[in-house]
Amino acid sequence: MSAETLRAGRRVYLDHAATTPVEARVLAAMLPYFSEKFGNPNSPHAFGREAVTAVDDARDTVAACIGAKANEVYFTSGGTEADNWALAGIMRANAERGRHFIVSAVEHHAVLEAARALCKEGFACSVAPVDGAGRVDVAALKGLLRPDTVLVCLMAANNEVGTVQPLAEVSALCRERGILLFSDAVQAAGTLPVNVNSPRVDLLSLSSHKLYGPKGAGALYVRSGVKIAPLLLGGRQERGRRGGTVNVPACVGFAGALRLCAAEREQEHARLFALRERFARQVLAGTDALRNGDAKHSLPGVVSFTFDGTDGEAVLYALDLAGVAASGGAACSSGAPEPSHVLLAMGRSEAQARASVRFSFGRENTEEDADFVAETVIQTIQKLRARRAEG
Repeated sequence: MSAETLRAGRRVYLDHAATTPVEARVLAAMLPYFSEKFGNPNSPHAFGREAVTAVDDARDTVAACIGAKANEVYFTSGGTEADNWALAGIMRANAERGRHFIVSAVEHHAVLEAARALCKEGFACSVAPVDGAGRVDVAALKGLLRPDTVLVCLMAANNEVGTVQPLAEVSALCRERGILLFSDAVQAAGTLPVNVNSPRVDLLSLSSHKLYGPKGAGALYVRSGVKIAPLLLGGRQERGRRGGTVNVPACVGFAGALRLCAAEREQEHARLFALRERFARQVLAGTDALRNGDAKHSLPGVVSFTFDGTDGEAVLYALDLAGVAASGGAACSSGAPEPSHVLLAMGRSEAQARASVRFSFGRENTEEDADFVAETVIQTIQKLRARRAEG
């Protein structure tokens, strides 16, 4: 197939780390709960019982997928709420144990902003550095531990560069010291095995729309016996820890999506890895791009490049005009004037951080997509640099 044929009206979505489409099987399972099965799960009649059964089944499914007990899974509106709840709930409920906690430098903004808010309440936060690939420095993190450290926050895999974190090492360190460990697994759960017991974590957050489920749904896992304060007040839902009427269709969709990801994970992991590497080889051969992250320890579908001498926003705009959807990093910070905190923490300069683009592959992407986007990226970088040289 010629390049001209490939380009004719073609649109390729390579921003699955930002969000994914709802899978057809997931949508089909959700639809009845918007209409004929519309009951409030807290209502004491047949309609309510039908809804609460669906929520209970969804909770059982999520728990089974992550190796947890059903009563350890709390449904939320998504990853941001779960992240906020994990930090605020643990620190406020365990203040008598200590007022210090640790986050890695590359955590999602939902964690970092929650940490800043806690500091304004009088809690103390230390930031663990990462290496040039974005992996946390375990020795440095160990050096930050204090007698009053209550919690360590370390994501399972980074959303901007895909680097998988050494959770097993940090888990062992925390268990040795009797410190709680929270892991944001929002980006990892769709393509990597996630089990709360291997490595052992005390809290873990998930988000539905990152794994082909609906937006507005997620969960927080809280290990039995861990003391956590509620984040939302107003009702006895979620065993008194998260007030508000449960979003039944979203819970059903989230659980179904997670179950499908777990069932198809091994095959999809291999396919996405092959696509990503096919794409990366072409981009690296056709440009002088710098690859960000850890190629060996990373999410299979995510790759980030720095194109020195370019402006990332200009690259994304040009790619969009050419039919390619990519991003500069976290979707929540898109359009923000600040360069990526993740890339800065990895040692990139501000200029390099502003010249970086993330590509993330998903279920519908093909080898033709990878080839088309690679060619488009190479041509785009060449054109932008030529214009800059002229101007």
